Amino acid sequence: MQQTELTAKIDEYLNKNWDSIVDDIRTLVEIPSFEEPELASPGQPFGPGPAAALDKALSIASDMGFEATNVDGFIGYADFPGKSETQIGIIGHMDVVPAGPGWTFPPFEVTEKDGYLIGRGTLDDKGPVVIAMHAMKFWKDQGEELPYTIRFLFGANEETDLRDVEYYRERYADPAFLFTPDAEFPVCYGEKGGYNGTITSEPMPDRVVIEMIGGAATNAVPGEAEATILINTDDLKSTDKVAVERIDEDRVRLFATGKSAHASMPETGVNAIALIIDYLLENNIGTKKEQDWFKFEKALLDNTDGSGVGLKTADKDFGPLTIIGGTVATENDCFVQTVDSRYPTSITGEEIQAILSEQADKVGASVENTMLLPPFLVSPDSPVIQALLSAYNEATGQNAKPFTIGGGTYAREFTSGASFGPEMPWIEMPEWVGGMHGPDEGISEDLLKEAFRIYVLTLDKLMKLDL
Repeated sequence: MQQTELTAKIDEYLNKNWDSIVDDIRTLVEIPSFEEPELASPGQPFGPGPAAALDKALSIASDMGFEATNVDGFIGYADFPGKSETQIGIIGHMDVVPAGPGWTFPPFEVTEKDGYLIGRGTLDDKGPVVIAMHAMKFWKDQGEELPYTIRFLFGANEETDLRDVEYYRERYADPAFLFTPDAEFPVCYGEKGGYNGTITSEPMPDRVVIEMIGGAATNAVPGEAEATILINTDDLKSTDKVAVERIDEDRVRLFATGKSAHASMPETGVNAIALIIDYLLENNIGTKKEQDWFKFEKALLDNTDGSGVGLKTADKDFGPLTIIGGTVATENDCFVQTVDSRYPTSITGEEIQAILSEQADKVGASVENTMLLPPFLVSPDSPVIQALLSAYNEATGQNAKPFTIGGGTYAREFTSGASFGPEMPWIEMPEWVGGMHGPDEGISEDLLKEAFRIYVLTLDKLMKLDL
C-alpha cells in the first residue's frame, strides 16, 4: 500500500470509528480495576476489579473479530493470525492505581472536555490500549494476511507485582518483538532499575503519635497523609500545608494535603507524608525515639535524589537515581514506610538495600526489599527500535531520537521489547488535566489520534522486518 493511500485509509478509519473508540475507553474506565488482594479468588487473582476489566477488554477484542483467551484471570490475549506463527506483540494493562485524593472530575467515568478525556486509566493504560487495539483492527479490516501473527496481551497486575507477565511467560513463548503503549514517544530503549522496600521502625508502645497513615500506592507520591497525636494543648495551629483538628481533650488529628505524582517523576509531586513529618519536627512532637525516626524520615522524604540517605548517583543513559516514600502506616506499635526507587546502572539494587539498611539501623529500623528489577537497555540502533522510531518520525514529521525512562513498563519483562508512547510530554496541557497516577488523569483526543496513526505505521514497518 502506497504511503498516500495508507494515510487516507488511516484518516478514514478515525473519522468512521472515533466515537466507538471513545466508547471503548469509557467502558473500561468505568471499571475501578485497582488490585484488592484481600478479595482475590480463583479466576480473580488480583481481585474483582482487574478481573472485570480484563474480561471486558477481551470481550471488546472478540467483538473486533480476534481470537481472545483469558489465562486464568492473570492475563489475557487476543490473536490476529498471520502467515507465520512468529508473533509481534503489543501489551498493555487493565489494572490502575486507586483514585487517590484531589479529583475534581469523577475518577471512574470519562469526562470529555475541550478535546480531552479525563478519568483514571484514560492515559495509564486503558486509553492507549484501546488505541493500539484499533490499530490492530485497522489492519484486519484491510483484508490482507500479514506476514506475522499479532498477539495483543492484556495484563492485570502491572501497577503492583507483575505477576500477570510471570504467569504468562511460564506458559507461553515470548513474541519475537513486543512494544507497550505505556510510556512516551518517540521510543524508549531503556528503563531504570526498580527497587521497592518496606522500612519498619523499632516498636514504640509509649509513643505520642499513636497513628500515622498516608499514601495510596508504593509507586506514587502520596497526596494525603494524617497523624493522630496524644496531646492536650491547644497551642498547635493549622498552617497552609497541615490542618489541625481537635478530636477530644486528649487527641489531635493532623491532616496534610500534598500532590500525587508517579514515582518516576517525583519532582512533579508534593509528598504529604513529608509535610506531616516536617510539622511534627517543627513542633517538637514525640518521644526521643519518635523524633529520631522522624528525622530519618525527613532525610529520606525531603531528598528525592537519595542524597539524604547516601544514595545519590547517576549515569549517562538514565541520569539520577530517584526515591520516594509512597505509603506510611502504624502497625504493631511500629511506623511502617514503603519506598520506591528508580535507579541507573551506576548502582545495584543490592547496594540500595545495603545502604538503606545501614541508615535505618542507626534509628533501630529494619528494611525489607519487596521488589527488585535491574535496569533494562536495548540498542537504539536495532532494526526493531529503528522501525518504531521511523514510524513516529514519518507520522509527525519530526527527527526525534530514542530515549530512556525512569518508569518501569512491561517491555523489560520480555526477551525483546520497547515502550512506545503515547505521551508527548513537551506538549503543554491545561492545568486542569492531570498526569498518570495523579488526580484528574487525562489525555488529549488529538494525541490519541496521533498515536493511532503511529501504531498503524509501526505494525506495517514491523511486518517488513526479518524477525
